Amino acid sequence: MAFLFNSDPERGAIFREIFASLLPDLEVFQRDDDVPPEQIRYLLTWSAPEDLTAYPNLELLFSIGAGVDQFNAETLPPHVKLIRMVEDGLIRMMQEYVTLGVLALHRDLPAYQDHQRRKLWQSLPARQATDCRIGFLGLGRLAQAAIERLKPFGFPLAGWSRSEKQIPGVRCFHGAAQRPGFLAQTDILVCLLPLTAQTRGMLDQDLFAQLPRGARLLQVGRGPQLDQTALLAALDNGQLAAAMLDVTDPEPLPQDHPLWSHPKVTITPHIASVTQPQTAARAVAENIRRHRAGQDLIGLVDHTRGY
Repeated sequence: MAFLFNSDPERGAIFREIFASLLPDLEVFQRDDDVPPEQIRYLLTWSAPEDLTAYPNLELLFSIGAGVDQFNAETLPPHVKLIRMVEDGLIRMMQEYVTLGVLALHRDLPAYQDHQRRKLWQSLPARQATDCRIGFLGLGRLAQAAIERLKPFGFPLAGWSRSEKQIPGVRCFHGAAQRPGFLAQTDILVCLLPLTAQTRGMLDQDLFAQLPRGARLLQVGRGPQLDQTALLAALDNGQLAAAMLDVTDPEPLPQDHPLWSHPKVTITPHIASVTQPQTAARAVAENIRRHRAGQDLIGLVDHTRGY
C-alpha cells in the first residue's frame, strides 16, 4: 500500500523525505508518478479527484488545508475517512494573524491608514485592552490557540460554538438561543467557523445589528459566510467601525468591487494560515501511524457536521 501526494512537487519532496524517516515501509508517490491506483491507501490533496472509485483501496483522504468545504461528502465512498489538516505550523500562523488583526482593529489601524492616504495627522480616542471585548464565532482548535495568544493583553474574551464548551478564561456561549447575548457583548468579532450549510451567509445584516454600535469584524473563516452587501451597509451607517478580511467570495474579488477601496476595510489574500510542509508531513505521518494502530485520528471530519 502507498501514499499519494497530489499537490506541488516541491512540498511533495519534503513529504517524501520525512516519510522515509518516519514511515520507511510506506511508498510515497507524487501526482505525476505512474502508479497503479489500487496501491493507494492514503491520499493528500486540496480537492478530491473526480473519480475516487478509481482508488479501490483508499482509506484516508487528507485535506492539505485546515478546511474541508471544498470536498463533497456525498461523493466520498462511505469507507473513506476525511481528515482536515491539523499541524503546528498552520496553528502558529493563525495565532499570529488573529493577534495581528485584533490589535490592528483595537488600535484603529484601518482608520489611521485612511488618515495617511488623506495626509491627515489626527489622533482618535484610545481605549485599554481591558475595555475591548473580543468574541470568537467558533471555538475549534485554531480559535482556542489564538485565544491563548490574546490572553496576556488583558482583553475580556468570549466565544460562541454550536455545542457547549468550557475554556479557562473564556466566557463561553453555545446554541442559537445564546448567540444574541454573545453578540451583544462583543466589540471585536472574530469569525473562525468552518463553512457549512448553517454558517453560509451567517455574517449578515441581522447579525451585525446584534453587535454593539461601532463593533469591528475580523473574518478568517470562509468567504461565503459573509454577506458583503450587508457588510458595506453596516460600515457606511456606522454599525460597524471597521473590518479586516482574509477571505472573500469570490477570491479574488472583482477589480471594481467596493470592498477594495472602502476606507474602513483591510483585505489580505487568504494568507492568515498556510500549511507548512515540514510540520504537515509529520502530522500526516502521525495520523497514518494511528490508523495502522487502530487509534483515534486527529482532525477526523464528522460528515454529519461538515467539520
